[in-house]
Amino acid sequence: MGDTGKEDYKIHSFDTEIQHLLKTALKDPNSVDLEKVANVIVDQSLKDCVFSKEAGRICYTIIQAESKQVGQSVFRRGLLNRLQQEYKDRDELRARSLQAWIGYVTFICSIFDYLRVDCLVLQLHRIGEQLEKMNSQRMDELFSLLRDGFLLQEGLSSLSQLLLLEIIEFRAADWKMTDAAQKYYYSEVTD
Repeated sequence: MGDTGKEDYKIHSFDTEIQHLLKTALKDPNSVDLEKVANVIVDQSLKDCVFSKEAGRICYTIIQAESKQVGQSVFRRGLLNRLQQEYKDRDELRARSLQAWIGYVTFICSIFDYLRVDCLVLQLHRIGEQLEKMNSQRMDELFSLLRDGFLLQEGLSSLSQLLLLEIIEFRAADWKMTDAAQKYYYSEVTD
């Protein structure tokens, strides 16, 4: 991952008003319309695959700044809502523009790179079983990648490794948490 402390975000493709909005959101997220910021970032990511890589870093910085300021997640909620809507309309997006689809996927990957595995694990706990029923082959591919990430990824934090192992075991147990797994993964929480 890149250094999120740098101020050299690649936002020059925006007009000056939007550049100002993004710069303000990066420094003082509480002072701007964060849902608008989320929409601007997603819209640009769908148009520009190069920017979609940078967008994950921008989003991560805004999320961190917002949580430090107000302890809320207005930006994160707005961003996730918009991305979920794009996902629901993915067939239309792909049919309309392959470039937009690639931008969307690149953006999701970039966000994942910065927000780590915790969001993925949370969502897989919530909807993994349904996704498995819809397309088990894709879930097999995903979990193969997760397993490889767990085993092969250098520099992965202990918490990230624990989360990956936990979701791999959760799926292996038919999307149920066994008592032994509950005790192993969450004993510090319940003790």
